[in-house]
Amino acid sequence: MFVTEAQAQTAEPTVGTTPIPAEPVTHGEHTEVPAGEHHSGVFPPMDTTFFPSQLLWLTISFGLFYWVLQKAILPRIGGIIENRRDRIALDLEAAEKMKSDADEAMAAYQQELTAARERSHLIATAARDSAKVDAEAERVRIEASLDEKLVAAQTRIDDIKRSALADVGAIAEDATAAILDAVAGLDVPRDEVAGAVRAVRS
Repeated sequence: MFVTEAQAQTAEPTVGTTPIPAEPVTHGEHTEVPAGEHHSGVFPPMDTTFFPSQLLWLTISFGLFYWVLQKAILPRIGGIIENRRDRIALDLEAAEKMKSDADEAMAAYQQELTAARERSHLIATAARDSAKVDAEAERVRIEASLDEKLVAAQTRIDDIKRSALADVGAIAEDATAAILDAVAGLDVPRDEVAGAVRAVRS
């Protein structure tokens, strides 16, 4: 028994056998869709017949995501933010303390520098005054020493002068007596010759 192609496509499958889907028939460049298959030409997610199931799965997915977000992700993010906030607060506090310490150190340094300048000025003034006093004392001591040496020299000069004058008188007396004896042949007493010499010297 011969079965035509149209009868084979429309024939009902026998009981107990697996239905074989009909293959589309190609005539040249055109493909014919077998009978019994229907294509609406609408993208399935945009098909209104699938909206209830899509909304159901969207609600379930959103609920699961929200639950995971609330139970796992948000607490962890909140903990990280809290730790970061605490760390920033500690860093700011430490920076403020360091700034305060630096300001105190700078103030102490300025105070010590001012005190050191005042001490150096006082030391310089005291050294200058002490040098002036020492120089004045040294000048007075040198002048006193020079005065003493001058007095001693003057005394020595006077002694030498008196000694020289005394020698000159004796020499003059001897010379006068010798001249009178040699020239005039006179033997004049020593006392008269000394008196005459003293009278001439005075």
